[in-house]
Amino acid sequence: MRDPREEHLIEQLRTGDQLAVAELASTYGTKIYQLAFRYMKNREDAEEVAQDVLLKVVRKIEAFRGDAALSSWIYRITFNTAMSRLRNARAARASESHEESLDAGLNGGSTAPREVADWSSLGDEQVMRSQMRRRLMKAVLELPPIYRVPVVLRDIQGLTTEEASAVLNVKDQTLKSRLHRGRLILRQRLADFASGLSLHRPVAA
Repeated sequence: MRDPREEHLIEQLRTGDQLAVAELASTYGTKIYQLAFRYMKNREDAEEVAQDVLLKVVRKIEAFRGDAALSSWIYRITFNTAMSRLRNARAARASESHEESLDAGLNGGSTAPREVADWSSLGDEQVMRSQMRRRLMKAVLELPPIYRVPVVLRDIQGLTTEEASAVLNVKDQTLKSRLHRGRLILRQRLADFASGLSLHRPVAA
């Protein structure tokens, strides 16, 4: 049975009650911000996402069908808004990089040489961890989407089971099942790290 307070809030939002807008912000604002911060990784962007989400909830409340809890619907909007903002940011950076390359070409094609990473000062453990991170991210990206997204949401983004289930619009048990399967696949693909990675060829006897 749906929470009567939630039903009342939805009804009041649909009538355009400004007090309901304030209640929405008071009830969900902090949670929206915390969720946005996990994606955006900085305070300013998270605050902007949170503001966008509250406005979208108010504008789109008529589209809320009530198939799930209001909080689940709000979490999905937060996820979509954050992902859209991240995509736009990546596109902007790619465009700037392209323009810089063109400028360099017009100025005689000279660019500053890239520094070659010096690995000599790193201990074996640091090198192993670096390799592990690269292998892990490669393995995650190679997972089938049905398993990859739950792993990213729970293990990389740090969402709770409830939050991740809300984002994917699936039951908690379904989310847990897919997450378990994804973790098993990753464990199998990273098995050579389980007992320590050999960074050097063995010396012949």
